[in-house]
Amino acid sequence: MHAFRSTILLASVIGLVIPVAASPRCKAPLEKWQPREVLEEKLRNDGWKVRRIKTDDGCYKVEATRADGARVKATFEPDTLTLIREKMRDD
Repeated sequence: MHAFRSTILLASVIGLVIPVAASPRCKAPLEKWQPREVLEEKLRNDGWKVRRIKTDDGCYKVEATRADGARVKATFEPDTLTLIREKMRDD
């Protein structure tokens, strides 16, 4: 019985930790989203060369090269176009 309780406790703790490590999810309702073109224009004005913009998990996901030459994958809130995550690409 003790092993069963330990297993249940461990599963509960893992269940709480895994969502924290997962990629961000945006929660803006679709009617509040700004068009992709607005995000693309904003990034181009900041010197980014945009390769791709897609939607995933309710967010805009961008593959681009920043003005400093760094290749990145970035995640933006679709309503405010706020950068919420950026990861350097190594490919």
